[in-house]
Parts: sequence; structure tokens; C-alpha cells
Amino acid sequence: MAALLIGELAAQAGTTTRALRYYEEQGLLESDRTASGYRVYDAGAVTRVRNIRDLLASGFTVEDVKSFVRYLDTDLPDVFEYSSSCAEGYVVGARRVAELEEKITALTRMHELLVHRMPWLAAGDNAAGREAA
Repeated sequence: MAALLIGELAAQAGTTTRALRYYEEQGLLESDRTASGYRVYDAGAVTRVRNIRDLLASGFTVEDVKSFVRYLDTDLPDVFEYSSSCAEGYVVGARRVAELEEKITALTRMHELLVHRMPWLAAGDNAAGREAA
């Protein structure tokens, strides 16, 4: 397979060159250099970058994604089956879900407080707010 320059990889993976440099800084992506100093990636990097982006979009942090490095070069399943070989990923996922649940609880409390103070917002009727604006 042909090597890809950073711009080509970014276009094929649907991201930016800046994101690719960041993934590289974080140890999630590797490149070689041409004689001129340009970054080049093998064609398999497209799958890796798409998987990184998919995991980040799923709510994982870059640190979390590092736990999945050994799986990033193949297509990730839509649904992960639990097995002892992926126990570390399970722990990372469980921790992330717990963190998200805490945030949801805090946001729900804030929402309830705001609606209590401005009851007309409960019905989604924002007419009074539009008039004030």
C-alpha cells in the first residue's frame, strides 16, 4: 500500500492535519519522515484515525483511547462483547459511563433549579425570554 502524506490522511479519515499531529503527540498515531521531513503514514492509518475519532465521539477521552491502542488498526465492532482479553477496556468504559452519569445528574439538578426559578421554561415556552431580548 502506498504511503500517505499528512494532508492525504486527513482527507481520507475526515479530520484535520492538526488533529493528526495531536494524535501523534499523544502516542496514538505514528508516522515516518521523508527525506524532506514530511510526515508519511501507511494506508492502515486511515482505519486507526477513524477508530480514534469514533471512540472520542463516543465520549472517551484521549487517555481512555490509549487503553484501546492494540485494537485501533482493525474495524471496531458496533457493540463490544465482554471478554477477559479486553478487561482493561471494560474498566475504562465503566469508569467513563460513571463519570457521564455524574454529569447528567448535575445537569439535571441545574435544569430543575432553573425551571423552578423560571417556571415558564418548563413548558418550553420561551416567549417571555424572546420579548426581553
